Amino acid sequence: MSPVLGVLIAYVAGSVPSAYLAGRARGVDLRKVGSGNLGATNVARVLGAKTGAAVFLADLLKGFLPVFFLPRFAETLRPELWALAYGVAAIVGHVKPVFLLGKGGGKGVATASGVFLALALVPMLIAQVVWAGVFYATRYVSLASLAGAAVLPIAILAVSRDPRSPVFLAALLIAAFVFWTHRANISRLRRGEEHRFVKKAEAS
Repeated sequence: MSPVLGVLIAYVAGSVPSAYLAGRARGVDLRKVGSGNLGATNVARVLGAKTGAAVFLADLLKGFLPVFFLPRFAETLRPELWALAYGVAAIVGHVKPVFLLGKGGGKGVATASGVFLALALVPMLIAQVVWAGVFYATRYVSLASLAGAAVLPIAILAVSRDPRSPVFLAALLIAAFVFWTHRANISRLRRGEEHRFVKKAEAS
């Protein structure tokens, strides 16, 4: 298989709008309710924690599966570099999904988590622990996501001890990307206006 074809497959896989489909199955357009974001957090707020967890898992798999499987079929001498390309393509697909005409995607955190579970399991698990700790302490999903994104490249560097590692460099880029997609959240956090996560049952 051509590695370029693999990039296209990863992008299409990332473009599957899990949150949008979950909302439509319940008669809701999630782009018009809650935060308007097609991510697992908005799904959980509007449709409940179980649906949110299912969407998070689906978005995670959109990143994990292409990176884990496609390099095995790519006809290239550097499958590890193409694995990174597949991961980036999946994340871009999630944020700019072709099935929604490039509009209304999520912020890429769950899909990026899947990508790095395939690329760097132990550092990704460390980042997830940090995410869980920050979320438990603050109930801010955005702050937890930013903390996890910041810790991931540090954890990768601590494990690999190679600052020139492509995975480390990719983690830096993805961390910057996560901060960029959360720029509105960062502004609200600074103003003290960011909403804490409250389960649907708690909010009613």
